[in-house]
Amino acid sequence: MAKNSLPEGTPRRKKNLLDDISEVMRLRHYSIRTEQAYIHWTKRFCVFHKMKHPRKMGIPEIEAFLSHLATHEKIGRSTQNQAFNALLFLYKEVLRIPLDEPINALRAPRRQRIPVVMTREETQRVLGAMSGTMKTLAQLLYGSGLRLMEGVRLRVQDLDFAANQLIVRAGKGNKDRRTMLPESIQPDLREHLNRVKLIHERDLAEGFGRVYLPPALARKYPAAGKQWIWQYVFPAQSRSGDPRSKEIRRHHIHPTAFQKALGRAVRLAGLNKRVTSHTFRHSFATHLLAGGYDIRTIQDLLGHADVSTTMIYTHVLNKGGQGVKSPLDTL
Repeated sequence: MAKNSLPEGTPRRKKNLLDDISEVMRLRHYSIRTEQAYIHWTKRFCVFHKMKHPRKMGIPEIEAFLSHLATHEKIGRSTQNQAFNALLFLYKEVLRIPLDEPINALRAPRRQRIPVVMTREETQRVLGAMSGTMKTLAQLLYGSGLRLMEGVRLRVQDLDFAANQLIVRAGKGNKDRRTMLPESIQPDLREHLNRVKLIHERDLAEGFGRVYLPPALARKYPAAGKQWIWQYVFPAQSRSGDPRSKEIRRHHIHPTAFQKALGRAVRLAGLNKRVTSHTFRHSFATHLLAGGYDIRTIQDLLGHADVSTTMIYTHVLNKGGQGVKSPLDTL
C-alpha cells in the first residue's frame, strides 16, 4: 500500500463548498480569523435560502439575505459589510461566477459613535490594577496606540529598542506602519523578553520551538520558524495544535485572556465606563491631541488611511460641548 494512501475500499471524502473556500483563502494568505468569518457567512447564506447551493442562486438571493440582516436582525453596518464581502469572495474567487450587476440591498444605518476615552488618571488606575504579562501588553496598547490583535501578534524583531519604535506588520488593511515604543516600558519589556526566551529555549530542547510563519515565508526560509527573532513577544502559556496544519506550536496569547484581565482591572479601578482593549487606542490618540501633537502625525501613528477617521478624536477632548461654555456656568 502506498504511503499516505487509504485502505482499499475506504471511500474518499469529497471536498465540499466550505473546503473550497478554505483552500482558496489559504492560497491567497488570508488570516484564519477572516477565513472563519467568511465560512460563517456562507453557511448563514445557504441556511437562509433553505440549503440551496450558491451556484443556483445569484444577485436577488444575495440582496434578500443582506436586506434581512439589516431589517430583521438589526446588525451593524460593518457586520453587514463583512457578510457582503464574504459573498463577493464566494462568487468571484471560489465559484468563479461574475456578478455583473450592482447589488442593491437595504443597508444597515451608519451610526457615528463617539469613542469611549479614559482620562490620564483613569488610565493610570486601570494599568495599576493589572500585573505581569497582561499589564505589559496593556501598556503597549496605550503607549503605542495598538489594536489588540496588533499587540498579541508582535514578534521579537518588531521591537526596535535603539530607535524607540516598533513595527506593526500586516495591520488593518494589510498595511505595515511604525509607531513609538515608550521608553518607560522598555526595562520591564526587556525582562519580559528574557523570560520568553527561556520558554523558547525549553521548547527547542523538547523538540518544538517552531512558530507560525506566513506560508510563502516558511517555504523560502524553512529554518526561520525556530529563530528567536520570529517568536511572539506574548506567547501562550502552553503549546497547541495549529488549526490548519495540526503542527504542535506555541502560538501567541489568546485575545480573550487579555480581555478578561482588563475587565477585572476596570472593576478594581472602579470605573463607570465601558472600557475595552480599543479604549487604550482611543485614549492614546486623544491624549496626544490634548498634548498639542499634529493630527497628521497621529493619523500616521494610528495607521488611518483617511484623516477624517482621526478627526473623531477632536470631539472627545475634555472640552464639554466642543469648547462651548454652558450658559449654566455663566449665571
